[in-house]
Amino acid sequence: MSASPAAGTVLCDLDAIADGGAREFVFGSGPGTLRVFVVRRGANAWGYINECPHHYVPLNDREDAFVTYDHEWIICSAHAAVFRYEDGFCEDGPCKGKRLRTFAVTVDAGEVRVG
Repeated sequence: MSASPAAGTVLCDLDAIADGGAREFVFGSGPGTLRVFVVRRGANAWGYINECPHHYVPLNDREDAFVTYDHEWIICSAHAAVFRYEDGFCEDGPCKGKRLRTFAVTVDAGEVRVG
């Protein structure tokens, strides 16, 4: 993925993502655009490619709208598939048993960085 930022690139402060929430990051433009999102739970963060494994469309239909109202699941706005935060595994929906593609991130000194 040519638009992918270098390892160690700071995406944001961890506190810029609400606990239980998510934030999208877009790199590049045109056909090479890379859309990823990061979900947070406490001091942990996980990154995923913004693409549902069902029909390969973005999961969100609004800015940073990736999680259920109770902040328990990642959700696809197009298909209502639900995924676990910690590994992107689809627990229910049309792609049950599949996983979101990961985008490696780390949390270091309160910053979310590309892994």
